[in-house]
Amino acid sequence: MPRSDSRQHSIAVSAALLVTFLWSSSWVLIRVGLDDESLRPVSFAGLRYGAAAVVLGAWVATRPRHRAELRRLGRRDLGLLAVLGLVFYALTQGAQFVAIDHQPAATTSLVLSLTPIAVALTGGRSLAEHSSPRQVSGGVLVAAGAGIYFGGDLGATAIGMTAAVIGLAANVASSLLGRLANRDARLSPTIVTTVSMSIGAAVLIVAGLAAEGVPEVSERAALIVLWLAVVNTAFAFTLWNVSMRRLAAVESAGINNTMLIQIAVLAWIFLDEPPGPLGAAGVLIVSVGVFLTQATRRTAGTPSR
Repeated sequence: MPRSDSRQHSIAVSAALLVTFLWSSSWVLIRVGLDDESLRPVSFAGLRYGAAAVVLGAWVATRPRHRAELRRLGRRDLGLLAVLGLVFYALTQGAQFVAIDHQPAATTSLVLSLTPIAVALTGGRSLAEHSSPRQVSGGVLVAAGAGIYFGGDLGATAIGMTAAVIGLAANVASSLLGRLANRDARLSPTIVTTVSMSIGAAVLIVAGLAAEGVPEVSERAALIVLWLAVVNTAFAFTLWNVSMRRLAAVESAGINNTMLIQIAVLAWIFLDEPPGPLGAAGVLIVSVGVFLTQATRRTAGTPSR
C-alpha cells in the first residue's frame, strides 16, 4: 500500500475508533435514560435519531453543495438509502434499545460481537471483498473473547435475546449496505447519513407512538436525548460514513467490536461492574482479534484511490 494510502487508512481507523468511543458512552447514557420512567425504548430511539436527523437536515439546508446533491439523487440512490435507513436505524438501533431495556447491556453486546464473523462470511459474496484467513481468525477470536468475558450468568430474557438477535442480523446487513453506499464516493457522507437517518427515525417515531404512546420527557431525559442526538448520533454517524470510504466491511465491523472493551471499561467506571479475571482475559482475546481483523489487503471490490 502506498504511503499516502496507508496514512489515509490510518486516519480512517482513528476516526472509526473515535466513533466507537462515542457509541460506547451511549450505552451508559441509554441505561440511565431507560431508568427514567418517562422514556420507553422505541420512543427513546425515535427521539434520539429524530432530533439528530433535524440537526443534520438543518446543516444540509445551509450548504448549497449538499442541497444540489440532494436534488440529484435518483431512484436507485434513494432506494438504497431508504433500505439502509430501515435496517441501520429502525431495526438495528430500535432492537438494541429494546434489548438493553429487557436484559443487561453486556448480554446484548455479547450477541452483537458476532457481527465481524457474519460480515466476513457474507462480505465476499455480496461485496466482492474477500476476507483473508487472518481476518477470519480475528473475527473468531473476537467472538471467543466475548464468550469468555461474559462467561457467567448473562441475565438473558426471551424478549431481550430476540431483540438482540434481530439487532445482530440487522447490524450485519447494515455493515454491507453502508459499505455499498459509501465505497465509490459518489454520495457525500453527510447526504448518506441525513437521508438514511431521517427515514429510519421516522419509522421509529411512528412505531413508538403506536406501541408506547406519547412520551412525557423529564428534564434529565431531554438532556440525554439532546447529547445523544447531536454528538453521539449526528456527528458520530457522519464521521462513521466518512471512515467507511477507506475501510472494508469486515474492518469496520471489527473496529465496531472494540465497543465490547470500551463498554466493559465504562461499565466498570460508571456502573460499578468490574470485569474480574475472566473478563480481563476476554478483553485481551478480543483486543488480539480486533488487531487481526485490521490486516488488510487489496480486494476486487476496493476501488483504487
